Amino acid sequence: MILDGHNPAAVAQAAQTLAAGDLLGLPTETVYGLAADAASDAAVAKIFAAKGRPSDHPLIVHVAPASTPDAPPAGVSHFAASVPDFAARLMRACWPGPLTLILPRRPEVGAATAGGQDSIGVRCPSHPVAQAVLRACAELGVMGVAAPSANQFGRVSPTTAEHVQGEFPEGLLVLDGGPCAVGIESTIVDCTRGAPVLLRPGAITRAEIEAACGQALRDKDAVAAPDPRASGTLVAHYAPSAKLRLMSTGELQQALDLLGDEAGPEPAVSIAIYTRTKLRSRSPKVLLQYMPDDAEAAARRLFADLRALDAQKVRLIWVETPPEDARWEGVLDRLSRAAAA
Repeated sequence: MILDGHNPAAVAQAAQTLAAGDLLGLPTETVYGLAADAASDAAVAKIFAAKGRPSDHPLIVHVAPASTPDAPPAGVSHFAASVPDFAARLMRACWPGPLTLILPRRPEVGAATAGGQDSIGVRCPSHPVAQAVLRACAELGVMGVAAPSANQFGRVSPTTAEHVQGEFPEGLLVLDGGPCAVGIESTIVDCTRGAPVLLRPGAITRAEIEAACGQALRDKDAVAAPDPRASGTLVAHYAPSAKLRLMSTGELQQALDLLGDEAGPEPAVSIAIYTRTKLRSRSPKVLLQYMPDDAEAAARRLFADLRALDAQKVRLIWVETPPEDARWEGVLDRLSRAAAA
């Protein structure tokens, strides 16, 4: 059931659903999440079961904004044992927004959400519907909401309420907050090893992180302690049903030229080309879909476009490799993981 997320009655119903230990489809600025009370191991277990996600693969806790600009959100101290100074600077500069911080976990709370680790990922979303739900939850004693992407594990993330309904067609309450403005999951920075370490790129770039926290990002291989497990960092992830392959512009055009008038034995379209460059194809079995030239627009459309190509029942999706540019790092990360699936 999809409800208007801007309706206060729907927000109240959503908060009550979470407080009762049930699941909710929650809009955020990044992607739609499959939400549950992050402090309830039983509620979190429902997320893992619904998604088919391994229970040792940690989730991210979403917390309501702070009451004053200089204070950390109350939900942070509920789940995190400590907050390093550089992490506090990142909170002040980048929250609310698409940034997740990995922090030391309080041992008495969030074990299931953290996948059994002694660290936990926390973020404060900027989406107004998510904020309204999180504030209403806090009033009911739910201080944080675990909300991985609302899709089957490893598949393409949802960026509309209808995507979520298609993944979980029966029995799930979904708040409609419109299409996601960012479109890919949050940047993740590990703050448990004395220096900021980038675990997953996203809309917030390396340069922005370094400027905000006043420290250089450390290479994870140069830090003695191993990486904590973090959401969305598996080699293979975010994959459409069709086989996805990353190719250069030249490789794409060469492949299309070799195909000529045909692209396989099926009568329908069998190959989709997702590209920023205008390419030539003589085959009616090739679908040309264009990716925006702007990195932010490409991120916003990425998952919706991959879902739309899947809906065309293509067997293959050939994607023009994004530029080697910091602004494109999040998009390249998602496409590389999709290609590895």
